[in-house]
Amino acid sequence: MGAVLWLADRVAVVAVATASVAIFAAVGCTTDPRSPDSGDPAASSSDVPPTQRQSGQDPESSPESSPESSREPDPERSPKSKSAHQPRTVSLLVSGDVLLSEETWRTARADAGKSRRHGSRRLDFRPMLRGVAPVLRSADLAVCHLETPLAPAGGPFAGYPAFSVPPQVVPALRHVGFDACTTASNHSLDRGTDGLERTLKTLDRYGVAHDGTGRTAQEQREPLLLDVGDGDKAVTIALLSYTFGTNGIPLPTGQQWAVSLIDPARIVGEAAAARRAGADVVAVALHAGTEYVTAPDDYQTAVVDEITRSPDIDVVFGHHAHVPQPIDRVNGTWVAYGLGNFVAAQQTAQRLTYRGVSVRFEFTERPPRSAGGFTVTDVGYLPTAITGADPNRPTRVLDIRATLDAPNTPRRLLPGLRADLKAVRADVLSRGADRADPDVGVHLLRR
Repeated sequence: MGAVLWLADRVAVVAVATASVAIFAAVGCTTDPRSPDSGDPAASSSDVPPTQRQSGQDPESSPESSPESSREPDPERSPKSKSAHQPRTVSLLVSGDVLLSEETWRTARADAGKSRRHGSRRLDFRPMLRGVAPVLRSADLAVCHLETPLAPAGGPFAGYPAFSVPPQVVPALRHVGFDACTTASNHSLDRGTDGLERTLKTLDRYGVAHDGTGRTAQEQREPLLLDVGDGDKAVTIALLSYTFGTNGIPLPTGQQWAVSLIDPARIVGEAAAARRAGADVVAVALHAGTEYVTAPDDYQTAVVDEITRSPDIDVVFGHHAHVPQPIDRVNGTWVAYGLGNFVAAQQTAQRLTYRGVSVRFEFTERPPRSAGGFTVTDVGYLPTAITGADPNRPTRVLDIRATLDAPNTPRRLLPGLRADLKAVRADVLSRGADRADPDVGVHLLRR
């Protein structure tokens, strides 16, 4: 699977999208006070640029001219000091679908203009995403799901059914805190192998690790390993990504490895290979489910039941339904069936698609005298909402709880936000996750 990547001193979080048509951008501004107000979205430097060992990486391919990451230093992202006798801990945050459409890049173009970024290629997605950046940056490793292929920087761009979206979203994802993205989805081949390869080159360019699709058989065979932390306190996380299919588009002749398809036996085998390669924690992403349904379907539950019997899989999370689905504990393994949309402007008739959830799993090392390895010791979930159903108002991703707590949130938005928060909590806890393990807290994340 994916390419081998070692990240030193990585810290980030997963944000998830909880959306509501009624929430407007009045709660946010269009520029990010943490970053310069000039140049392109990728111009700011990263706090610790990752050292990559990715097969097929092309450092010269980029939608923008700057070779630097767009993520800025965050003093709170430095590793905690721990004594030699303390068990290692690591937090993994996973979020929902990055599913761009015309409404989102219209907002990004307007935001680029307001921050003095000119030209037809100038799109700034940072203001759209910055509302959840504090939570993303609080995690040790934050993972997004890039569902669609990327277009050339100047377009043309296209939405459903054959996506080709602005690559300028990648430096924005990196800037707000994402370290990696899963890429296996039913839209992976919307633009053929050219779109697939362009997407991976762009992710490489901005230091975003990836798994789920590949340019070579070797790249797909190698597990994606992410080193989080320093020295003997570093924890190695393997990220494996799979999809149920590619919307009827056949895999390229002679390149059947290009997109990782769900096969329980394969997943279990690749998780074991990742463990042998040095993974302390193995996380599996599944792109599957019934769209717009908040309960997992029979296919999801059957696949999850089979793969969670493996001792090599530590956590499972899912995408594709575009609505929040429950957290559960299956065969002793924590599962977030569906994370909804992180950022999208999908269907105004489907209010649920404007809601999302990001989940942070805290892992703690077991004592050597016991079974060893790592176990989940805390589960936090962040309800999010997407604004922008109104074409006259900008699209924004909101941390619902923080927006409710903010004193400047317009009063007219409060009823909708409260309803969204209640709905997401009900969906997430619908299988009794908060009662699944008395030793593990399942709770609402706060900044």
